Amino acid sequence: MADEEEGGKKKPSLVITIAAIAVLTLLAAGGGWFVGNMLAPPPAEKPAEEAKAASVGGEHGGAGEKGQELAHISTEANGIVLLDPITSNLAYPSDNRVRLEVALMFKGAPDVKLAEEIHQDIMAYMRTVSLQQVQGPRGFQYLREDLEERVDLRSEGRVTNVMFRTFVIE
Repeated sequence: MADEEEGGKKKPSLVITIAAIAVLTLLAAGGGWFVGNMLAPPPAEKPAEEAKAASVGGEHGGAGEKGQELAHISTEANGIVLLDPITSNLAYPSDNRVRLEVALMFKGAPDVKLAEEIHQDIMAYMRTVSLQQVQGPRGFQYLREDLEERVDLRSEGRVTNVMFRTFVIE
């Protein structure tokens, strides 16, 4: 009698299974789209409107917009000089190169001639550094301290800070 009850139940048809999978797929896609829009909403149309307003303002003498732009890091007002990128070979292994971008913060008005002398001094020093000296975070810290000491000696205290913008070894 148990066999008769099992035989009376039908397995779900293939069409119903495909329909259920399709519905679940659509629900998952909709849920993913919803969560994606919640986590990272699409960019607002405000920048496009500002660009349009700036172009219209430029035609009608809207000079107030230019004052709102961000200032470049290297200005005489903030006492910062951005040095040219330094690319040099390391002492050992000599086939490795280092690329370094540094900015100097001066007390008072920046001295461009002194900044160029410091640039050349840093380049000469980087040619004496080996790869083992700058490996790891502690090695980078030692390099930073060495360069700050050299800059302080060269500038006689006129440079207050040495800011690393990039440091790449290849």
